[in-house]
Amino acid sequence: MPENNLYEYAVIRFVPRVEREEFFNIGVILFSKKAHYIRLEYHLCPDKFNLWCPETDYDDVVSNLFSMKEVANGNKEFGPIAKLDIPERFRWLTAVRSSVVQTSRPHPGKTNNLNDTFERLFRELVL
Repeated sequence: MPENNLYEYAVIRFVPRVEREEFFNIGVILFSKKAHYIRLEYHLCPDKFNLWCPETDYDDVVSNLFSMKEVANGNKEFGPIAKLDIPERFRWLTAVRSSVVQTSRPHPGKTNNLNDTFERLFRELVL
């Protein structure tokens, strides 16, 4: 039987007007320390984005999300945070921020298959 992995995940949100705290989900980040696993994916629908926040540059937000993904993946070309170990990268990526891209508080869980769990969470929370 596969090993049950403890994991944490956070939902990535687009918050077009930070002062109003309105948001919609655009991604998920999941990590497991024991499994040395981290994965971040996002989907930002241009039409939905433009309805909520036409004054914000879509490409700038996508660029920010791409950088977050590269940091999660440990791509050292994306600065010193990307060079940290997986738990430290996850903590940095999920730290509380007051910007248009934010994450929820991390939530814990257990799974026998991290990729399947990630796919389910992404489908349920983002798509």
